[in-house]
Amino acid sequence: MKTRHYAALALLAVALLVNGTPPVHAHDATTERNRQFITQAFAQWSTGGKSFFDDVLAPDMVWTIKGTSPVAGRYEGREVFMAKAVTPFAARLSSPVRPTVRHVWADDDHVVVHWDGEATAIDGQPYRNSYVWIFRMENLRAVEVTAYLDLVPYDDVIRRIPLD
Repeated sequence: MKTRHYAALALLAVALLVNGTPPVHAHDATTERNRQFITQAFAQWSTGGKSFFDDVLAPDMVWTIKGTSPVAGRYEGREVFMAKAVTPFAARLSSPVRPTVRHVWADDDHVVVHWDGEATAIDGQPYRNSYVWIFRMENLRAVEVTAYLDLVPYDDVIRRIPLD
């Protein structure tokens, strides 16, 4: 057993000497591909892109908002999530939420993004929140997302600004 361990270490050392980097495994490539995809999607959104959810979410994805607010819960399907959580909130804003990414972590098919969002509600009041979204990716589409945010500011916008 020790001989195999030493042989593996020797092969890694040779690979490092020849290439200057450890060998890339499929896990590493998947991790980096998913990290770059989500990072780019947030970058486009932050510069005014309007297709983040269509670009990132699989049509049959499941989005879970953690918390105790009426909006918290499980949404099955991109269209359901958009209709019940995103569109009613966005309709109360005079400017779209713009993300400022604080950090992106990735491991294989999971990407975690910590970001802050700011917007202006149609009553002129600012909306600010911090988020952590955990994406589980398949073929560069999010099939599961778990969202953590302070639901008090979100609910305040919903409560304060009725839709006609």
